[in-house]
Formats: sequence, C-alpha cells, structure tokens
Amino acid sequence: MSKYIHKVQYYETDRMGLTHHSNYIRWMEEARVDFLDKIGFGFDKLESMGISSPILSVNCKYKNGSTFGDSVEIETKITKYNSIKFTIEYVMTKVGTNELVATGSTDLCFINLKTRKPIILKKELPEFDNLLRKYLVDE
Repeated sequence: MSKYIHKVQYYETDRMGLTHHSNYIRWMEEARVDFLDKIGFGFDKLESMGISSPILSVNCKYKNGSTFGDSVEIETKITKYNSIKFTIEYVMTKVGTNELVATGSTDLCFINLKTRKPIILKKELPEFDNLLRKYLVDE
C-alpha cells in the first residue's frame, strides 16, 4: 500500500469549477508511477531492462467532486497478481476531510519491449516478482 498526494490544478477543472473526470485516470497513473519508484522498480528502470507494463483496462467511479486547490490523497494497493498480470486499486480522498472523491482500478501486464509479448516476471525478474507479492493485499 502506498499513498500519493496530488494538488488539483486550475487547468484540471471544467466550467463548473470541478475537476474534469478525465484527470482522475491521469492521477491514477501518477500514483502508480510513484508506487513503482518507491519500491525501486520505476518505469525508467523497467524499460532499461526491456520491460514495459501496458494498461489492459481502467475503471473509475466518481463519488464527490474536487476543485482547484484541493489536495487529493491517492492510496494504491495491488489486489491481484500472478507474475504476468496485476491489478492496482486506487482510493482517492480529499486531504483534511477524508471525503471520498473517487475509486478506481487498472489491470496491467508485463511485456518484453522488443517482442511486445507477455513475460512471466517470476522467470524474467524474480526479485521484482517477490516484491510485488510482498505488496499484494488479499481482500
């Protein structure tokens, strides 16, 4: 489980002053990148090893709006993992009030950058495989 803080920028809001719905998907990516950096396997490191992690699906449920100047805490947790695919779930709350803003999830896999074929982390990168298993949350 990891936490990431995003401060809502003016350009992320719409004419009603609310955060445009598309930004929550981008914030999930920011939180995912931050999580991978924190555990020592950021995208730059993975790509230098010839590994990428494309999105297979994304889901976001909007609960309450956020506005310019709000800080949103995004909690990430791995809820499924099998050495090829994994699911990260996100819970977004306003800092200071803990008001639930949105929840979401992303399904990802691991591929070889050259062949674009799926890889099995347990075989290709056991150290990373063990680390992801350590962060797997059973729900």
